[in-house]
Amino acid sequence: MIQKEFNSDLKLDLSNIVLNNKIIDDKNNFGSQNYEGLLNKVGSYKFSKLNGFNQLGLKPAFFDNGLIFFDKKGSIIEYNEKHKVSWSKNYYSKTEKKLNPKLNFLITNKDLLVSDSISKFYSINLSTKELNWSKNLKYPFNSDIKKNKNKIFAVDYKNTLRCYNISDGSECWNLQTEDSFTISDSKYSLIIIEDMVIFSNSLGDITAVDIDTGLITWQLPTQSSSIVNETYNFKISKLVSDGNSIFFSNNKSEFYSINVKTGIINWANKINSNIQSVISGNLIFTVSNEGYLFITEKNTGNIVRVSYLYEEYKEKKKKKVTPIGFVIGNKNLYLTNSDGKMIIVDLELGDVVETKVIAKNLISEPFIFQNNLYVIKNGSIIQYN
Repeated sequence: MIQKEFNSDLKLDLSNIVLNNKIIDDKNNFGSQNYEGLLNKVGSYKFSKLNGFNQLGLKPAFFDNGLIFFDKKGSIIEYNEKHKVSWSKNYYSKTEKKLNPKLNFLITNKDLLVSDSISKFYSINLSTKELNWSKNLKYPFNSDIKKNKNKIFAVDYKNTLRCYNISDGSECWNLQTEDSFTISDSKYSLIIIEDMVIFSNSLGDITAVDIDTGLITWQLPTQSSSIVNETYNFKISKLVSDGNSIFFSNNKSEFYSINVKTGIINWANKINSNIQSVISGNLIFTVSNEGYLFITEKNTGNIVRVSYLYEEYKEKKKKKVTPIGFVIGNKNLYLTNSDGKMIIVDLELGDVVETKVIAKNLISEPFIFQNNLYVIKNGSIIQYN
């Protein structure tokens, strides 16, 4: 595991950087996004505080004139661009509301797909606000929802990839992978590349599946199941792909690049990180659990530069704070941390330019949408221009 700076004086050339404006991507490949980074607070979208708030998988559904989120009883709330509530509706019984469901969203055409932490899965017509269909699952999903044509995909807590019809929620097929004795406290990940859906599970297995048949194309185990079950704290990052290779890392100091077509390992590095990486051009950016920013050549795995981002913290604090997630704007990287602070990094130089207090405790990873940056804290989503 690498825990020291490397080539810290190296200046990156960002003149050819390509900026994106994506909030949804089948490959989780968001790259560098169009955001100047003024970090002036525009306003906030307020909701009742969630019980057991954590940053895992909380993400609003963004659209052109606002966003959708939820409150502690599972009410779905749509906000307009002025941060006001456009509509709010609850689709749960009194008993279900007491379970404080956490919701995941996917907007598709004129419908909103919702999965939750209490094993419900449903579709809402955004025009009428009425249910198209609703299903009670055996286990809740523990991944994002992905869409391909008329199918939707998600992975449940038992390491099963499930495929459903968008129109009525009926199951097309499912694929059970090896189960773990433990319940993961990190989300599994899936991406879609051409005719394959590729996903991770709690054991660190990466599996590629044919979208139409549900048959395995290839599978790559990265850990011994006995080791994972003994440690109880195995965490893996989200998968990210450029269409040719898949990149991911874990908290066992393993950072992988694997071939999309075959599942064969291209290269591996000793980087200890379980947060999602960002691909920009031929470079991959990731932040280790110890607060080091790694810049790696995508094709070779060669490490270009390593910069330490927690230098301003006192020694005792350094051991307690952990990174939550980051995004890359025009020239800066924005990293949120478990202590409620956001660190802004100059990517050219690798220097910390500002540390901004967002909340007194846990916050979400940051999101960039339409030249604005958003962060969730318990009780509100804060918007910065």
